[in-house]
Amino acid sequence: MVDTIQQLIEPHIQDLGGFQARRLLPSKTLTMVGPFIFFDHLGPAVFPPGKGVDVRPHPHINLATVTYLFEGAFLHRDSIGSVQEIRPGEVNWMTAGRGIVHSERSPDAERSQESTLHGIQIWVALPTEHEETAPAFSHYPASELPAWEIDGVSCVLIAGAAFARTSPVQTFSPLIYLDVQFTPGSQFSLPSDYSEQAIYSVTPGLKIDGEEIAQHCLILLKPGATVSIAAETAARCMVIGGEPVGERIKWWNFVSSNPERIDRAKQDWQQGRFDRVPGETELIPLPEEPQHQEQPL
Repeated sequence: MVDTIQQLIEPHIQDLGGFQARRLLPSKTLTMVGPFIFFDHLGPAVFPPGKGVDVRPHPHINLATVTYLFEGAFLHRDSIGSVQEIRPGEVNWMTAGRGIVHSERSPDAERSQESTLHGIQIWVALPTEHEETAPAFSHYPASELPAWEIDGVSCVLIAGAAFARTSPVQTFSPLIYLDVQFTPGSQFSLPSDYSEQAIYSVTPGLKIDGEEIAQHCLILLKPGATVSIAAETAARCMVIGGEPVGERIKWWNFVSSNPERIDRAKQDWQQGRFDRVPGETELIPLPEEPQHQEQPL
């Protein structure tokens, strides 16, 4: 590997009940990139008429979930009363804080015909001082996100700050979350603006400083490295990174800096102390072994 690349992470295929995801974070050798502690590439999954995604209500604490779609739609519902459909290019940012429950399902319009789901789901660990903040949910239309094009490369700043631009998506620590699309023969320079940065190859056809990158790999960059990303064909990558927030414990879909807080969340979910999602009657039970149970988004 070129000397600007620190580590290459290959995906672990995860069954999410009816479709697959490629899980890049956490991995056996890399737990976090900046505050990013979870990274799933969903699909693309094709559903026949009458079928779709049904992720039943489940809890989160001390983190934020971020949904960004390339194709398809989700209908989000949560325990603070939010009901929001998300479509490609839009952002759903849900701050779990001290605790929230949500479901994600295919809208009726998607189920009425053959549909495709394709996108990225990430979790961002909250800084210690914000872990127990009040739960919240925000939706951002694609038109509100900073977008620009230069030399055949199109960029959308999903969250954080980069290239003298700032996304309106509210975050709790310094980070970058960027969608980059290439035309054939184009290239893009990524400066080292954060302590930790990584590039995910959504498609094949990408090179980092001349090194060919296989599709579906997460490339952790060396600190201080400015890299050139080039594409021989039409291609796409995602950039994540930011400043570390400290060590975190992840158990199932609970994340915290405090192991006792994880234990309390387990008990609260098992004993029904989390708020319910209005309009939902199902839930995902607390697993005995999270890695072998139904995985929420």
